Order: sequence, then structure tokens, then C-alpha cells
Amino acid sequence: MWGDTVNTASRMESHGLPGTIQVTQIVHDRLEQAYTFQVRGEIPVKGKGNMLTYLLTGHKE
Repeated sequence: MWGDTVNTASRMESHGLPGTIQVTQIVHDRLEQAYTFQVRGEIPVKGKGNMLTYLLTGHKE
């Protein structure tokens, strides 16, 4: 499990946009009460297929 988590985080970083924080659906769901997000869309992730991703845009007040 640890290896999968690290691999997914690496893919989020390597497929991300400069100056942004890109997260998976699971991270979005866990943090959506405290943070705002913009849907980025699906990206192909090696070994996992297409994954829906989000960009963290700020902290909710």
C-alpha cells in the first residue's frame, strides 16, 4: 500500500501544472470541507488508468 501511495503522489506531481497542487478524488473528498478545488479532469496514470484530478485553489473561510 505504501508503494502505491508514493507512486500516485509522484504521478500527481509529474502530471501537474507549474505552481499548482494537484490531488486525486480521494484527497479532494477528504479535504473538501476545509479547502476549495477546481476540477482539472481526467489524466492517464501509469498502472491505474485515467484518474479524475482536482487543483487545490484555496482555504475555505
